[in-house]
Amino acid sequence: MALRYMRIWRYIDEVVRAGSVRQAAERMNVTPSALLRRIQDVEHDLNAAIFERHATGVKLTAAGEILIHWVRSQNADLRRVYSEIEGLSGLKRGEVSIACSQAVARSFLLDQILEFNAEHSAVKFKVIVADHQAALQTLASYEADLVLIFRPSKSADLQTILSIGQGMCAVMAADHPLAANRSLRLRECAGYDLALPEGHFGGRELLNDWLASSSLKFDEKLEANSFDMLADFVARTQALTFQIDVGTLMWRNDPKFAVRPISDADQLYGPLVLGQYKGRTLPLAPAKFAEQLARNLDALRTLPMPD
Repeated sequence: MALRYMRIWRYIDEVVRAGSVRQAAERMNVTPSALLRRIQDVEHDLNAAIFERHATGVKLTAAGEILIHWVRSQNADLRRVYSEIEGLSGLKRGEVSIACSQAVARSFLLDQILEFNAEHSAVKFKVIVADHQAALQTLASYEADLVLIFRPSKSADLQTILSIGQGMCAVMAADHPLAANRSLRLRECAGYDLALPEGHFGGRELLNDWLASSSLKFDEKLEANSFDMLADFVARTQALTFQIDVGTLMWRNDPKFAVRPISDADQLYGPLVLGQYKGRTLPLAPAKFAEQLARNLDALRTLPMPD
């Protein structure tokens, strides 16, 4: 079912995302002049400009910021209405958008999507890979229904569905000298090179906090925002990298790697949080997927490891 009066809101939202009337028009298969006229109609009705024009495109004015928040909330509510109507005859269609870190996307989330689609094959998924700060922003902008993030910052917009404890693990080549240990203390890792994710990742922040209170010195050889590159680097060297427990699921089954938990004595733990925008009623598909995630995440709680 198409609601014609919502079309202009979709046009405006696309201009915001593209940062350009021309690019948005190409994506929406309309002419730039027609799109510009529709924007001008809205600005006339509001008696306020919603975009500032500049040499490289457009950006929202203060009035435009207010409008786009309303537009996205209306779109989210409309999705919920569609979903509730669909739910009268069972979940057949729908869309789930979720923001998460690289580690969660590759090691856990993909399996969850496949499991859900096995029962609900017509449900579409949108996965936004982002650090925990950017992931929270996707909730506020209605780009994501759900987030699955490690150590999120305090936010009045985040409503926790489930929070589970996660410890840190050291990841190394299978023939690394430390691979013979059942678990590791961080002081044992200090004699080896490190390959670490950028500072805005939750796991890196946790490690930085620990190092700030320690006299240990580590030799960082590589920093990258690609977990694939970090893994390839440690597989071919004697370096170590660190990842939360759930983020190591893929590497545990790869013979090139050894994954060893950091001893609970070092207290490198933090919460992995499944959440949604506070006060928002989720459409049926995201709500059902959140139930599945919460059920399967509960089995992945990290328990303290003995020395």
